[in-house]
Amino acid sequence: MNTKELIDEVVSLPVEERALVADTLLRSLNPPDSQIDEQWAQEAKRRLVELRSGRVDAIPGDVVFSKAWKRFE
Repeated sequence: MNTKELIDEVVSLPVEERALVADTLLRSLNPPDSQIDEQWAQEAKRRLVELRSGRVDAIPGDVVFSKAWKRFE
């Protein structure tokens, strides 16, 4: 089976199976690092505490993406 045939086969899979294939391929390119994952989890918890306490205000996603798109125009 060549690459094109493999891609055609994968594209024909149900969405859940395609997602599994995509996730597996991405992890093979950038293997998870448990130390980095733990640091990100701690950062996410810290930010959640700040958000819930009212120390920071959330920025709606559409505002964030609008600013990002303008930056790259």
